[in-house]
Amino acid sequence: MTTAMLTPASASTPAVRHEPAAPAAATAPRRRSANPLASTRVQSILLLITLLGSWEAAVRIFKVPRHLVPPVSDIGIALWRGLATGPFAKDGFWYHGGITLTEIVLGFGIGSGIGLAIGIVVSQMPKVEALLEPYVAALQSVPKVAVAPIIVVWLGFGIGSKVMIICLLTFFPVLVTSIAGFKAVDPDRIDLLRSLSATPWQIFRKAKFPSALPFIFAGLNMAAAFSVVGAVVGEFVGAQAGLGVLILQMEAQADTGGSFAVCVVLSVIGILLTSLLRRVQRRVLHWMPADSSQRTVNV
Repeated sequence: MTTAMLTPASASTPAVRHEPAAPAAATAPRRRSANPLASTRVQSILLLITLLGSWEAAVRIFKVPRHLVPPVSDIGIALWRGLATGPFAKDGFWYHGGITLTEIVLGFGIGSGIGLAIGIVVSQMPKVEALLEPYVAALQSVPKVAVAPIIVVWLGFGIGSKVMIICLLTFFPVLVTSIAGFKAVDPDRIDLLRSLSATPWQIFRKAKFPSALPFIFAGLNMAAAFSVVGAVVGEFVGAQAGLGVLILQMEAQADTGGSFAVCVVLSVIGILLTSLLRRVQRRVLHWMPADSSQRTVNV
């Protein structure tokens, strides 16, 4: 019994074993697969090639008339012929595309800027919103295609009438989304700033405007698409130059491949505008997760 009492404590408790550290290779992140087909961009390009190849094959197999649906090869030839001309050639894509792009940029900038400015004023003055709401709803309900001929009569066949039509199309998306964004701010943030004796301008700058930025970019993305449509509609109604005028000239000559080629150029302009807005959005909304900001813009 005495011997048991004199037994050291270390003999009754098991010794703590020190497990060897896990090798560094086990905790290292796995390398991504080097398969180029796993890239979404590569898959998108392959899908485009498949669709164009199917289009070309279907037109030739079923012998569809070229004046109804041209093969992709005719569109490519017309596109090359239009881009191979000089920048000031009246029958080339560069001259007409430059005029249409100028109209799009001016109309988009002016229309979206006015829409955002009125949205800011409305967010700071609720009485102004109640005053302007019926007029905004009435103007938004008017079809812009019906108003386009009147605008051309007022402002002539120059660039001013097209810019005005684009402004009407881009004004309302930015106005509506900006007002919705200013209303979507968390009320707790506003109460917190008011408890810190913040001025209305400080509340707008610190809480309302950052919360509304995803909505504003959503409106800008819609306005970018509408600006391309507005430019072509204005040139259809009455213009002296532009891609819309080029489409009308080619349709009069039954050059369906050339008309499709001009549509390709318009699509490229829209893609470039959207890509530029996405870049600006990622830089401005750097504090937001990429997936959530993208989801808001897509909505």
